[in-house]
Amino acid sequence: MDMKVFSLAVLTLLLATLWTGSQGISFRSSYGKCCYKNMFVKKEIPAAFIKDYKKTPSHCPRRAMRVEVVERRNVCVDPEETWFQNFLQQESSGSTS
Repeated sequence: MDMKVFSLAVLTLLLATLWTGSQGISFRSSYGKCCYKNMFVKKEIPAAFIKDYKKTPSHCPRRAMRVEVVERRNVCVDPEETWFQNFLQQESSGSTS
């Protein structure tokens, strides 16, 4: 009986792995790369503190930017925030000159 339970558990894990692989996501990255309501920063982040930024994947429930700040910490920002739009404009004009 224990062998049947073990076999069923292994089969379930295998099927879950195959399914998530076919969806292009994993259980770990699905949560880790998305931004949820309590993760957003409202205050302006000084440009000197922003090291990198990326859009959240399309499967995430909220549209957001994951912003890497000093000490490799990531925070979430609404891409429509005025201060972030200004930051993007300054960065794009600075990279072309």
